[in-house]
Amino acid sequence: MEKKDVKIINQGLEDEMEVWGYRPCPWKMVLVAVGAVCTGGLLFLVLYWLPEWGVRGTCTRTPFIRESQTLLLRSTCIPVFEHFGPLACEKAGKNANGFQSGFNRRLFFEVNEIAVKVPSVFKLLIKEVLNPFYIFQLFSVILWSIEQYYYYAAAIVFMSVISIATSLYTVKKQYIMLHDMVATHSIVRVSVYVEEAMSTELVPGDVIVIPSNGMIMPCDAVLVHGNCIVNESMLTGESVPVTKTSLPSSGEDGAGVYSIEEHKRHTLFCGTHIIQTRFYTGELVKAVVVRTGFSTEKGQLVRSILYPKPTDFKLYRDAYLFLLCLVGVAGIGFIYTIVLSIINQVPAKTIVVESLDIITITVPPALPAAMTAGIVYAQRRLKRVGIFCISPQRINICGQLNLVCFDKTGTLTEDGLDLWGIQRVENGSFSPPEDDPANETLVRSSFVSCMATCHSLTKLEGELSGDPMDLKMFNATGWILEEPTEEETALHNPIMPTVVRPPKQVLPEVNQEVNLLSYEIGIVRQFPFSSALQRMSVVVRKLGEKRMDAYLKGAPEVVASLCAEDTIPESFTETLEFYTRQGFRVIALAHRQLEAKLSWHKVQNLNRDLIETNMEFLGLIVMQNKLKEETSGVLKDLRRANIRTVMVTGDNMLTAISVARDCGMITPHERVIVADATPPKDIQPATINWHYTENHATSKDNLEISLEDLGHQGYHFAMSGRSFAVITEHFPDLVQKLALHATIFARMAPDQKTQLVEVLQSVDYTVGMCGDGANDCGALKRAHSGISLSELEASVASPFTSSTANISCVPNLIREGRAALITSFCVFKFMALYSIIQYLSVTLLYSILSNLGDFQFLFIDVAIILIIAFTMSLNPAWKVLVAQRPPSSLISGPLLFSVLTQILTCLAFQILAFLWVRGQNWYEKWTPLSDANLTHGPNITSHVDHKNIRNYENTTLFYVSSFQYLAVAIIFSKGKPFRQPSYKNCKLHLCIVNCIVCVPHEWRITVVIIVLVNAAVSFLLEVQYAIGNFMCIHPTICLYRIQLGKTPRVRYMQVAQELQEDPDWPPKPATLQKNIFNQACQLITNSYLQ
Repeated sequence: MEKKDVKIINQGLEDEMEVWGYRPCPWKMVLVAVGAVCTGGLLFLVLYWLPEWGVRGTCTRTPFIRESQTLLLRSTCIPVFEHFGPLACEKAGKNANGFQSGFNRRLFFEVNEIAVKVPSVFKLLIKEVLNPFYIFQLFSVILWSIEQYYYYAAAIVFMSVISIATSLYTVKKQYIMLHDMVATHSIVRVSVYVEEAMSTELVPGDVIVIPSNGMIMPCDAVLVHGNCIVNESMLTGESVPVTKTSLPSSGEDGAGVYSIEEHKRHTLFCGTHIIQTRFYTGELVKAVVVRTGFSTEKGQLVRSILYPKPTDFKLYRDAYLFLLCLVGVAGIGFIYTIVLSIINQVPAKTIVVESLDIITITVPPALPAAMTAGIVYAQRRLKRVGIFCISPQRINICGQLNLVCFDKTGTLTEDGLDLWGIQRVENGSFSPPEDDPANETLVRSSFVSCMATCHSLTKLEGELSGDPMDLKMFNATGWILEEPTEEETALHNPIMPTVVRPPKQVLPEVNQEVNLLSYEIGIVRQFPFSSALQRMSVVVRKLGEKRMDAYLKGAPEVVASLCAEDTIPESFTETLEFYTRQGFRVIALAHRQLEAKLSWHKVQNLNRDLIETNMEFLGLIVMQNKLKEETSGVLKDLRRANIRTVMVTGDNMLTAISVARDCGMITPHERVIVADATPPKDIQPATINWHYTENHATSKDNLEISLEDLGHQGYHFAMSGRSFAVITEHFPDLVQKLALHATIFARMAPDQKTQLVEVLQSVDYTVGMCGDGANDCGALKRAHSGISLSELEASVASPFTSSTANISCVPNLIREGRAALITSFCVFKFMALYSIIQYLSVTLLYSILSNLGDFQFLFIDVAIILIIAFTMSLNPAWKVLVAQRPPSSLISGPLLFSVLTQILTCLAFQILAFLWVRGQNWYEKWTPLSDANLTHGPNITSHVDHKNIRNYENTTLFYVSSFQYLAVAIIFSKGKPFRQPSYKNCKLHLCIVNCIVCVPHEWRITVVIIVLVNAAVSFLLEVQYAIGNFMCIHPTICLYRIQLGKTPRVRYMQVAQELQEDPDWPPKPATLQKNIFNQACQLITNSYLQ
């Protein structure tokens, strides 16, 4: 398609699209109508299957989108819609015109409703019947009826009706479930500023009031007044309530442009449950509507369910090419039949029918259903082990995974953190570690006050709820949290804060007890934790004091950068490194006393950057994050299977390295090279500092790159999110080299996790992502296979969800994926051979003006092919992961060798049997009055066989071909190393035995010998294929081929080959600067040439 008149929408976003506008063209429509009449409606079917052609064939392109009546987005035809620009934060906070001023805006926006219309059964039936598969079936049934194959045609019609009915029931049920899920909370009454209105009438810009008892959000809205406690499990799979605060209205943040991605902590998303709000007299909790209908977060989720992104997998592309080859074979048979029939002076009607019949034989109509069966069986087996799948087509892709990224906390390690101890700062240096922050001597310390106030906990039904780490930290203090009731907030103009205080204790001194009971701290303002900022803070006021205090907690490096240098101990770096090397998670605390002039209301409008500066460093909280029991064993299995593992975490670098060593992701003898990149500043270019975490040996002998073990080459790179961003921007030539060996990615923001998955995919890794579903949603969706560890049965954040909260689900999923992939190959090869074997039999019979009979076709297709095709998919996955991976392409040398040799073998033995029977002394050439029933001499019967069915050649080829179907079914039904051995598949062998028993026993021993020899030859050829395939895909063989200088196909192996020849890789401890001079020269040269 030409780029002329193209428009871009959602530029730079994940759903960026090119748009062309079209309007109807009368003369084109007339031509299409004439063509449809001339082709008997076939042209309409083609345009229905290819909507892009339909638009081009009936419309003309217009350069003005507003004048168009149809939009073409890539290759999809959809109704016209408007795309609106961003909303400024400052305007969002001040736009309170509400419902009345929204009248004009409603002219541009549709109804605020995620309408999932349930199609009628008639519409679904028409859509299903117009599927190319069923149109081909209809064509075949008509043709068979003309040939008087009534029984076979009736059987195919019966199976098609059952298939259509089952599909209609499933689709209808899914539509009803999705409609009920969406409609349950879509239409509610909301307060739009001062009036009551239905939620369907909301438009962007309306100001709505959030009730105190909560609600289900009917739209996406940004908070402008008040706070909310929200359950977002519907979107993220994370059941921990989240605190949402109002959008900043002043400072740099308030002057910026509102972005849903950057301001998630201030945005209430459609479909999420508002559990609790904080509202005050005269200051109701208000939010401005920013997105409605299908534009909301929930709407986009529903749209992705209704119109899922097509899975681009090589197997499916190759399957279409293979089918085209079969169509080519059918074309040859079509021409052969016509020429042969003309030579033998066959009537014209018979020529047309038999030549078309050869096409229905060559292209197997049951292929899609047979290939789907293996995926369905795999999905059921996954469900039995607690893995739920919402995208079944991705199961096959799991069989090709060769790299898996893991989140750390909650995935590799326990979700909950145990408080190991604290280390406070006194007089500018660290005091000895303490294990009990609830000690009476620490009650009034700033350190414990920070632990008790700097969190996002809330009380739901009398129980503390919030982030598990916050809960551990707060419970360690022993303090009590009290929240104001609705009555209290309604009686006071000032903001009623959440109050924390020490527990009531009986102390030796009465005065101390009184003083302690009066020691309370109110949380005036909260700045929630941000993954991007890696910190959170609160503004508090102690009872009886005029000044307010600010407390801060977060990543030690970030907190230290916000503190005054004289308050940071000199041993800060050494102490932090001491803990992180042992795998502890370390959190730093800081404090600042605010100016006395700041009032309660002024604090509500302050930017957090004004508060989080020049703070006093208080000390460290040391949390112990234990490995899950299953982690080490699973990673060992993945490593043994040559599946690379990568850690992507938001935790500290050294902590991540320590955990990686503890769990076996990095073995003791392997080195870690830290890539510490800094962005350009002033005239200083961007730099990368390479240093080794331990044993800083620089000998190239110890660090020589070897391709052995495909990715575990004795050294690993580690980098932070900051370094990752600098390298991708300023050192793009190093990205692929680092991607090949980087194992630790620490301090990674959620969007950086997604970028990392894209980088790994760019070097041809098939990437899996395993996370807890909270900050990993983007990466889970972007990976080839995302696995969410969640208690929910089906998480919308990823294609797969495990009910067991550990990574043991990963090898289970890969094993089932490999089994499903091999099953797809086996079924495809079997169905292709079935068509070709039948094609060969019919072609040979056509040479004597004969064909298979109605019941013979029925027996082959129903009693043999259909049953075996579905039972051969029942082999479960092999119990262990092996280093060998299944092939990913149907168009490969070994596989084509397997198919072609089996075809030639079957052809050879069919010709042998065909010629052998004609050479017998008792053979009689067919005449309309003969009945060759395998007895010597003519047999006269009252039945006249005008179609030449009952002859020696027919019977011989029928028996031989029937055994050939069974032979290739057994040979292609592969077992180890990806599936359980075929002899354990009792249902398959039961079906094969039944088919063999059905063959009459009166036939000649010679035919049995021919069949046995045929089976033996086919088996030996398939063994040769298996050996050839092993030589092509086994890692050791691949390594040997690369060392011989052969260029590998995948990009990451090409990079590995380049690095093997690079004497300066891996880098020694040094500093690498971006070459500004060369870059400037290049830019000048390019501009001069232009």
